Amino acid sequence: MTSTIRTTPVTLTASYELCRRLNARHGRSYYLATLLLPAWKRPHVHALYGFARYADEIVDSFTMTGDRAAALDALTSRLACALAGGQTDDPVLPAFTQTVRSFGIDHADVEAFLRSMRADLTVDRYATYDDLLGYMEGSAAVIGTMMLPVLEPLPGMADRAREPARQLGLAFQLTNFLRDVAEDLERGRVYLPLEDLDRFGVRTEDLGRPAPTRALRELLAFEIERARVHYRLALEGVDLLTPSSRPCIRAAYELYGGILGRIEAARHDVLGIRVAVPRRRRLAIFARHLLAASAADRAERRVSGRVS
Repeated sequence: MTSTIRTTPVTLTASYELCRRLNARHGRSYYLATLLLPAWKRPHVHALYGFARYADEIVDSFTMTGDRAAALDALTSRLACALAGGQTDDPVLPAFTQTVRSFGIDHADVEAFLRSMRADLTVDRYATYDDLLGYMEGSAAVIGTMMLPVLEPLPGMADRAREPARQLGLAFQLTNFLRDVAEDLERGRVYLPLEDLDRFGVRTEDLGRPAPTRALRELLAFEIERARVHYRLALEGVDLLTPSSRPCIRAAYELYGGILGRIEAARHDVLGIRVAVPRRRRLAIFARHLLAASAADRAERRVSGRVS
């Protein structure tokens, strides 16, 4: 693993803190949005993100050396032991497994995520968008459904909220794929469906050029509209959450959706630059939702009797 992860035993508190730092370092936009959640929810969201990032580092890190398949096998074995109540010296798993147990997170979602991580070790192309969706079901959609119990659907709304949560995970993942075309190619992977490359006359080698061809720009414009469909399908789920979770998800929605707009503003150049929402814009989105987040948190604590 990279130097970010320690392999000595840690306390539960230290495990949650490590997950928080992983989120802050590797997912700045999402981390900023999580600061809009009530304080008690944040560690659990960070634990889920931290575990996902931990596994992702095994298959994606440019700096990791050694047998990635064996490392992923070892993580899977440690996780199975921890979920069964066994002891582990893994630094991320104490926080992750406590969150899974506390919120009754479906173990099938965890297994689906690990299957997609394993696919990254052997699969580097996807023929169709349906094929890519199969991969994204484990790498992204289940992240949304694992987060859902922490975010708290309104009473009786858990089933209705599940599909929008899946769609938001898919929207975020596809946004990342469009932003990271060059970086993914450097790892030997192409997440744009091959049928779409053929449709627009884009060759795989075009993804490694210093600047996008006209055909690639057209392909990216097509995929951006596809991502926006996922965003629209996700939007109806926000109001199905408890009010104190809504500002976080609305902010994350705007931050990630804003990446698509930045790609368009850059004339679809995702090869020569790494597109990002400017820091000032990120802070403005955060500030706009902060008042609503604070008000919702106070209201929920009043109702629960935690404050007078």
